[in-house]
Amino acid sequence: MDRSDLRQATDGRHHLLPRVIEPETLTPWLGDPRILIVDLSRRELYEQLHVPGAVHVVTRDLVAGVKPATGKLPPRAQLTALFSQIGLDAARHVVVYDDEGGGWAGRFIWTLDVVGHQAWSYLNGGIHAWSAAGLPMESQPVVPRRTEYEVELHPRPVADAEDILEQLDDPRLVLWDARSKEEYRGERVSAARGGHIPGAVNLEWLDLMDPGRHYRLREDLDTLLAEHGITPDRDLIVYCQTHHRSGLAYLVARYLNYDNVRGYHGSWSEWGNRDDTPVEQGG
Repeated sequence: MDRSDLRQATDGRHHLLPRVIEPETLTPWLGDPRILIVDLSRRELYEQLHVPGAVHVVTRDLVAGVKPATGKLPPRAQLTALFSQIGLDAARHVVVYDDEGGGWAGRFIWTLDVVGHQAWSYLNGGIHAWSAAGLPMESQPVVPRRTEYEVELHPRPVADAEDILEQLDDPRLVLWDARSKEEYRGERVSAARGGHIPGAVNLEWLDLMDPGRHYRLREDLDTLLAEHGITPDRDLIVYCQTHHRSGLAYLVARYLNYDNVRGYHGSWSEWGNRDDTPVEQGG
């Protein structure tokens, strides 16, 4: 199956665009009012160049920002303000990209799932692939048409520490640690304790993208995940340090039609700073 031709989300509804869209496929849709293009690149890059019509989102608006688990889901009011400001409404299909290979784009897509907005796509390779294709770009910031988008939170995509503690001995659960090998083994410590959640498998987020193809997703993702014991028949929880890098892991799982994937938004910044959570090192 050519996954670039997928037209159906895991909820069974048809959408305007595939889950992962190539730059050339998006080009004819530029200017279509049914499409909302969201840029999560660094602001200084956005102000130099971006996909025509793309609105910019500052990544700090996607997180609560409260220490130690700064990456947790922000309050509903914060999300309501964000999505209203960028002009989201239920009828629009969102196309998301960034400048880093999909981490922040994936975090944004997870957030869309949390608020129940299933109509989304990832621009494969982000601004790197768009620029390499020689497609039109603009530098003038886009002022979005504001809407009144009242957010409702849906718990299904969200995992909390208590959910993991309850399921640690469940053989159906697979925990995907998207951090570096050094963080996973406890050699690089960014919390009170280093290491990983017991039983978690380590597949770094950088291994999901192909720098030789302008940071598009790898073409062998099914095989890569299976080699790490990550398969669609299991319950999947992804995490990293702040649920930023694991945003890409979540995106990949959704793209591959994993029905039961959740993002642990507390991630290691919460788990590693608690004193009641088990930790493994090495591996």
